[in-house]
Amino acid sequence: MDSWLSERARSAEAAVPGGFDLTQCVREPIHLLGGIQSYGTLLAVDAASGLVETAARNTGAILGVAAEDLVGGPVTRVLPARDWAECLEATDGDAEDGTAALPVTAGVPGTQRPFDLSVHRRGRLVVLEFEPHVAAAFGFTGLHRGLRAALTRLRSATTVADCCARAVREVRALTGFDRVVAYRFDGTDGPGEVIAEDVREGWEPWLGLWFPATDVPPQARRLYRENWIRVIADVDDESVGLHPPVRPSTGEPLDLSQSVLRTVSGFHLEYLRNIAVRSSMSVSVLREGELWGLIACHGAAPARLSPEVRAECELFGAAFSLQLAAIEEKERAAALLAASERIAAVAALLHGGLEVSLPEHEAAVRDVLDADGLLLVRDGRVGGWGLPAPAALVEALRRRARGLTPGSLWCTDRLSETAPAELGLRYTGSGRLPAGVLMVPLSAAGEFLAWTRAERPMPRRWAADPATPVRVGPHGERLTPRGSSAVVRSVLRDRSLPWTSGDRAAALELWRILTGLVLRHADALAALNEQLRLTNLDLDSFAHAAAHDLKEPLRGISNAATFAIEDAAGKLDEPTLRRLRTTQRLAGRMDELLNSLLDYARLGRSGLRIGEVSLDEVVEAALEVAGPRLAEERVAVVRGPLPTVRADRDRLYEVLVNLLVNAAKYAGDHDHRRVEITVESAVPPGEAREQRVIVVRDNGIGIAPELQGQVFDLFRRLHGPAEHGGGTGVGLAVVRRIVERHGGRLWLDSTPGEGTAFRFTLQAAGDGGPEEAGGR
Repeated sequence: MDSWLSERARSAEAAVPGGFDLTQCVREPIHLLGGIQSYGTLLAVDAASGLVETAARNTGAILGVAAEDLVGGPVTRVLPARDWAECLEATDGDAEDGTAALPVTAGVPGTQRPFDLSVHRRGRLVVLEFEPHVAAAFGFTGLHRGLRAALTRLRSATTVADCCARAVREVRALTGFDRVVAYRFDGTDGPGEVIAEDVREGWEPWLGLWFPATDVPPQARRLYRENWIRVIADVDDESVGLHPPVRPSTGEPLDLSQSVLRTVSGFHLEYLRNIAVRSSMSVSVLREGELWGLIACHGAAPARLSPEVRAECELFGAAFSLQLAAIEEKERAAALLAASERIAAVAALLHGGLEVSLPEHEAAVRDVLDADGLLLVRDGRVGGWGLPAPAALVEALRRRARGLTPGSLWCTDRLSETAPAELGLRYTGSGRLPAGVLMVPLSAAGEFLAWTRAERPMPRRWAADPATPVRVGPHGERLTPRGSSAVVRSVLRDRSLPWTSGDRAAALELWRILTGLVLRHADALAALNEQLRLTNLDLDSFAHAAAHDLKEPLRGISNAATFAIEDAAGKLDEPTLRRLRTTQRLAGRMDELLNSLLDYARLGRSGLRIGEVSLDEVVEAALEVAGPRLAEERVAVVRGPLPTVRADRDRLYEVLVNLLVNAAKYAGDHDHRRVEITVESAVPPGEAREQRVIVVRDNGIGIAPELQGQVFDLFRRLHGPAEHGGGTGVGLAVVRRIVERHGGRLWLDSTPGEGTAFRFTLQAAGDGGPEEAGGR
């Protein structure tokens, strides 16, 4: 973790009076701070026994029983048994992938009052967070109308800048904060830039300012990836500790990574005080599972947001992330289509082969990506044109290419930061060395084609001098205020123009043409255009479905129905009560669909962690989840010899769980039910050669021929909602997406009444380096 700090940051902290150690910020375990914000309280309860293991020290004031008396006793002392049962059901027994919100009446008899209860799973514990109920300022109807209008306006954005500008306006209107900014990170662990802002009159503008990477250290970025939203009600709040402060079973404080009430690092609270902020909220913006940026909100006064408002902001953030993804994909497609004529012309010029034609037409190949140099390493020979590339760089790229799959790519616009030691180069800002590289591997032997770009100095306006990120502030405080009043101007060196998604797509398409993956250029363009069309439709459907489903404030509807049932008690006639319960059920169903959609959208190739995986071990892990369901349906599991494969272990586990659960759902109506997992040789559809494929074969009810092409469609179920165990119709769509992200193929063979065999290949991308621009 210490290596994350730059040398300039280390030098800066050494110059601070008092010897302030900035690595304290980087090392601080912010998920284990052992405290919560005082307006609510917290219990951590063993799921199996229902006994309280950890309690916040303010339970006496809020729930009527001191923490010391609660720990070791049943949670039903302060939470009705029916609500505890609902908490267990809401967290699905063993899930750690989200937080549920429930309206409850809690406390000791005689002092009970309404709370908004947030519930999530942490290992064997169910963490309960009680917030005294406060009605939303706009009411359920007002929140619904506000979110619906906000999403409608957001969907009309056509550029990233426009989308961000609309988003900050909408979030400020929903929350009432004084400043809302859209903050984009420059790479995984780089600094951030304010690219959109909506701010109250009289507050200094931050638009266009850059903030040092040390403002958001790695452990904070991890939590932002795990949680869509984080709220600080009052920076001057006296945090409430936990009892006991350390869990006996782990020797550490309770992990509050997913906690709504989690207290915040003292460094961050000090930072907010220094910029005159009393309350704040951050909404994560994710792109294919990675942290793209934040919507950051600041208030001049303490502000406690109701769970309904937080839910609206969380859902808005999810829709915003999807809309950004759709816009960026459309921009990539437009750039590629604009370059298609140049790609076709270059392919025609190189008809005689790379080694023969490239030296004569290298300028045209460089122009496809607006590059300054070109490198070809093939058959033991090195060819270079345009911007000179040192031998050390060529050899470093050769080593990296050996770890990549042919047809993938690796690129960076900051070679001096990405691998200076590996390159053995010293960057002096002279512009004589390539600053950026985009490389397409041609073989597993380290052959590659690469485009290079020279340094392009870029001016930046910093809100704090990145060379001196630590200074003593008023009254001895650290991390002094930043803003437009203290702008530091600098010129960023040793960087090239970034490689856009259009550049990457163009390079891959040229590779496909040159390596004969497409027989004719016209067919290649037609196939690519169709692929882009389907991809755009896919992304549009995500954004549209999310926006459409998010129009109804699901939690508000469910809570309203619950309150109506509880408050009216026995006064409701049976038809009205039935309708309210139907409303609750439908709201829950819509929430399941939305969660499935967002999970599906988060699956991205950049998130794969490829390695050698024992297929047998992954099957064993999958059976821990799917096994009980198979046993319940009397389905025997048969396994053949299973090899080691190259894959992302967690994603492969998801594939097998879905397929095995599918076998249980659609088991046949006979006594000899079985599902088999094995590896066989087969020729995938559209391929010419035989490959080793993974097979999950059952003898269940099978699939009619005319329906087999529909089973992988998102939200497509071939049976009624209550038939064969129900479901959202997302499982097989997830399986297909994961397999395709591995570069593999998925298909099925099925005969009605006899069973179904799902077959898939795994041509996993190499793990030698990332594929995004920046390579970080």
